[in-house]
Amino acid sequence: MTEQLYPIGDVARRTGLSVSAIRFYADENVVPPTSHTDGGYRLYDVEAVARLELVRTLRDLGASLEDVRRLLADETSLHDLATTHLVIVERQLRHLTARRAVLRTIVGQGGGARQAALMHALVSMSDEDRERLLDDFWNEVTDGLTVHPAFVDHLHRLRPVLPEEPETEQLQAWIELADMVRDTGFRREVREFFHTSFASPKALTVTSPEMMARIEAHRLIEVEAVEAERAGVAPDSARGKDIAARMLDSIAGLTEAVTGTPAEPGELKRGMIEPDRVVDETARLAVARFGAVLDRYFTLMATISGTPAPTDTGASEPWVAAAMSAL
Repeated sequence: MTEQLYPIGDVARRTGLSVSAIRFYADENVVPPTSHTDGGYRLYDVEAVARLELVRTLRDLGASLEDVRRLLADETSLHDLATTHLVIVERQLRHLTARRAVLRTIVGQGGGARQAALMHALVSMSDEDRERLLDDFWNEVTDGLTVHPAFVDHLHRLRPVLPEEPETEQLQAWIELADMVRDTGFRREVREFFHTSFASPKALTVTSPEMMARIEAHRLIEVEAVEAERAGVAPDSARGKDIAARMLDSIAGLTEAVTGTPAEPGELKRGMIEPDRVVDETARLAVARFGAVLDRYFTLMATISGTPAPTDTGASEPWVAAAMSAL
């Protein structure tokens, strides 16, 4: 049976390549014609057509002519070639995603050419560049701070982790955060906040690893309290009283660790039931100032890392007071 041969026009229709492209691949000896007619017209068999279809696919994926030639000559495997070009395509995709984030930010925020160049530079940073920028920020705002070294290490770890394949929203958040930590005004405000907040002689004690562990344990009790309140748990229920008792013990432990003097449970309990309004207002203002300074940083950090945004973890004063009263 005579093998079917196709003229170049039919091959062009079957492969989607232009006639000139098929001639080019023949002239470059990538896919030569199977034979010629008496008039010199090129003819291609089924195998040649299949090779041309492969050539088109590889070229569409960015393979060079030399790559294609080596593959067809069995000097490399399709798997190795695909692996190499997958790396290239993924890198291009990351660059395009970063560019889209920059363009969306420019459209949303406006700004001149200088700002656009800055945003592009920030979003195109390497992992090492991002780490260096955040190290510089935390080094500056904690320089000269009289606290336990472990606390400074803890602050240095408060940084986002950009995924290998970030979404546009994450890149936009990184642009904003990087621009924020480069701002001298923001750095000055954060530095002032830490140096004012930890000016007490007790700063070394309250920032020790032991104290930080106590504070984290207390935070988890507060998280449990707010979850119980939101779930409709009655303050005077067994669970409400259990949470209140553990919260009271935790506060007593924190107070003794800071002052060096055992706390009086009854006095602490009264303070939780009927808070000192002066002390309470001072604490509220301190928390509000902390929020004003670093809330946006932590919100952006959560967005970049793809983690839940920080929320208020404290149960309401009436719920806590009622639970304490039921003890």
